[in-house]
Order: sequence, then structure tokens, then C-alpha cells
Amino acid sequence: MKILYVFPHPDDESYGPAAVMAKQVREGHEVYLLTLTKGGATRQRFKYSYSVEKMGEVRYNEMLNVAAALDLTELKVLDLPDSGLKDLDPRLIEIEIKREVERIKPNVMVSYAVHGISGFFDHLVAHAVVKRAYVDMKEEHNYLKRLAFYTIAEDKISKDSYFKLTGSKYEDIDCIVKVNDVDKEKHIAALDCYVTYKEVIEKTKIKEHVSGEFAFEIFQEEFSPPLSDLFEKLKG
Repeated sequence: MKILYVFPHPDDESYGPAAVMAKQVREGHEVYLLTLTKGGATRQRFKYSYSVEKMGEVRYNEMLNVAAALDLTELKVLDLPDSGLKDLDPRLIEIEIKREVERIKPNVMVSYAVHGISGFFDHLVAHAVVKRAYVDMKEEHNYLKRLAFYTIAEDKISKDSYFKLTGSKYEDIDCIVKVNDVDKEKHIAALDCYVTYKEVIEKTKIKEHVSGEFAFEIFQEEFSPPLSDLFEKLKG
């Protein structure tokens, strides 16, 4: 099976479902990652006195290391405006996503849930545009079988979380993927690739929160109890 993850920034996959991606690779699936921006507008650039362009190139190179750490089938990083997706014509973003879908022909697509977990505008835009592209293309391309949204359960959000996070209600979660220690080690290795974010990674204690379970909502499908795999019970 082929699965395409679409996130707006470098590190979204590693603050997100990197362990699941590692598991899917281990199980023989083709795992693709499309990142819409190079993440150059991050405030971390001021720490290094980097321009947006320079920071973007540094983070791009960090992502190449992430792709190697997770053994991804392929990584593609676009150069859309970081922190500026809300001001961009969404049709331009959709064109880029559709181009990659037509080239890769994934069976499953994954992006952020509607709340974007952090609520960051770029996350919300990514959710909406990926969903629009999927719905439009599914009518003509039968290789597309499922659209899933990475999320976290409300009751898993720590009260002392470094960021203000939003999760999903348990009844909205359709798939819970369990990973093993090897997958978690690869997840942590991916986080370590973001050298420019080392301080933030330590402050957020994200490594300590890499759990053995990852939650997803599935678009226009409901499963209770939740599926244990994003490829389970695919239609057609």
C-alpha cells in the first residue's frame, strides 16, 4: 500500500505520527511525506541570526536527515510561504497537492485534524485544502481509498503541556495505531535531526511523550471500536 502524509511544516511529522510512519515502512508499505513549506519563518531563526530563506534551507537539510531516519520512501518539500498559507489562494496549494497525488497515486492520505492540534493557521489551512483535493480527486481516481486525520485524544493532553493543544473526542477517533519500541526509537531519532529545534524539543519534553499509541480520525467513515491500522477495511 502507498500512504501520503501532507503537513505544512518541517517537524510536523516528528511532533506527530513519525513512529506510525516508521511502523508502516517496517511493514512493507510505501510511505511518502509532502511538506508544504520549508518552515523558514520560525522564530528560532532569530537565535541563529538567519534570514527566512537561510532558515528554510537549514530546516530542509534537517528534513533530509529525518527522511533517512524514518526510511521514508520519498520526501518532497515545497517552498510555499511559511506562516502565510492563510493568505495564499488555496487553489494554488491544492494544485501542488494534486500534482503529488497524481504522481504518487497513494491509497491513503493523512493530514491534520480540523482543529490542527495546535490551532496554528497553517495547520488549519492544510486540513481544509487536503480534504478539498481528496474529495475532488477521489471521484476520478480509484486508487484513493481513504483520508485520515492525525489527532490526539482529549484525555491524553497534559494539563502542563508546553503548548495549548486541542484534541478529539474519543467517539471521533476511528483508528488507534500501536507501535513498538523500535518504531519509537526511530521517532526519537527523527526528532534529533532537528538540531536547530533542540532547545524547543527539550522544553516541550516531546521525547518523553512519544507513546505507544497514535490516534486518527477517518473522513466519512466511522469505526467503533477503532481500527488498529490505517489500511484496515479499505473499501474497493
